[in-house]
Amino acid sequence: MRRIARRTAVAVGAGALTLGAVASAYATSHHGSTNDWPYDQSASSVVAVVGDIGCEPNTPDNTGNPASLKCDGDDIGSFPAEYATADQIEAMQPTAVALLGDEQYQVGKLSDFENSFDKTYGAFKFLERPAPGNHEYYAYTKHGDNEAAQNGLGYFSYFNGTDANGAVRAQGQAGDDTANNQGWYSYNIGSWHFISLNAECDSDTFQHSCDPTSGLLGQETQWLAQDLAADHSPCTAAYWHQPTFTATGAAGTGPYAGFASNEGGAADAWWKLLYQHHADLVLNGHEHVYARFQPLDPAGYVDNHNGIRQFIVGTGGEDLDTLSTGQTLTNEHVVTGQDQAYGVMKLSLRNNGYGWDYQPALAATGAGPSAMSYSDSGSAVCHDSGD
Repeated sequence: MRRIARRTAVAVGAGALTLGAVASAYATSHHGSTNDWPYDQSASSVVAVVGDIGCEPNTPDNTGNPASLKCDGDDIGSFPAEYATADQIEAMQPTAVALLGDEQYQVGKLSDFENSFDKTYGAFKFLERPAPGNHEYYAYTKHGDNEAAQNGLGYFSYFNGTDANGAVRAQGQAGDDTANNQGWYSYNIGSWHFISLNAECDSDTFQHSCDPTSGLLGQETQWLAQDLAADHSPCTAAYWHQPTFTATGAAGTGPYAGFASNEGGAADAWWKLLYQHHADLVLNGHEHVYARFQPLDPAGYVDNHNGIRQFIVGTGGEDLDTLSTGQTLTNEHVVTGQDQAYGVMKLSLRNNGYGWDYQPALAATGAGPSAMSYSDSGSAVCHDSGD
């Protein structure tokens, strides 16, 4: 089930290796388990955070698809939005880029990645640490389209590469692509532990089972429990695509203020494990808005002492959704959010805490004059920082 803070100290900071140094260190690291990400220890590190990015290119592979869904159509953010957020990331000079799923629409074919996502975000591909979204795994049969599910094929082909025979490499930038591991992995940046998870359980690959206690999803959940138990970093962040708490759904009863989803069982189970191990952040996409939540416990109640702060950053370039609002945000746990512009969140990592800074990069078509004036920034200490 998806369910539905203001700290004022602005967090700023930059620190990244030169591109050659990162690429050299990256080439020798193993992905699919836990590894140290190359970074500059003399300065605070920056992670760019964003999801829901690449529009569908108008290529021969997509000739039969509705024109309105393509990069030059009416129903998407289009290339200008992609380029705007890519330029924003370049200006951050990040140590890494955490991608929150739906990197490429509508079904994430390799040719779509190559002709859309790569034209914009390919400039810093070696910095990207992705998680998959539903558009990388599920079929797309909306708005007159009828495209078969890719089940991660284009996603792993793009990020992990292929061998001389065209077979997808079993290990790579997007984690392992095997029968027993569909792209979940963890990595460290300084005193921070990051975990990337695959929530696309309603797919052929997961045998359409979203039970976190059995099958492939059960294996992923067990891996997460083991990864958290083995980690002793003072700061922990996890990210996957579909959020546990919603910023766009109508308010419900009690603390939940959300609505059911097939992936909700995974999100709930993971939130419980992360809370048990004092994780600090959960980062999600899927809802095409920016939203910051109060720190929450697994039941959806505010917990300012041990709660996990969730950010939704689904504003990478694809069309925007609408925040659930009345006189105020309907979801009482959303502190602030915006749905009028595309943008990327800058996450500045400290040894014992973090800062966030979200700024718009491009106003959506038809947005009001205030779209580009929105901003949200702040800072917090980590649960296990000792402070």
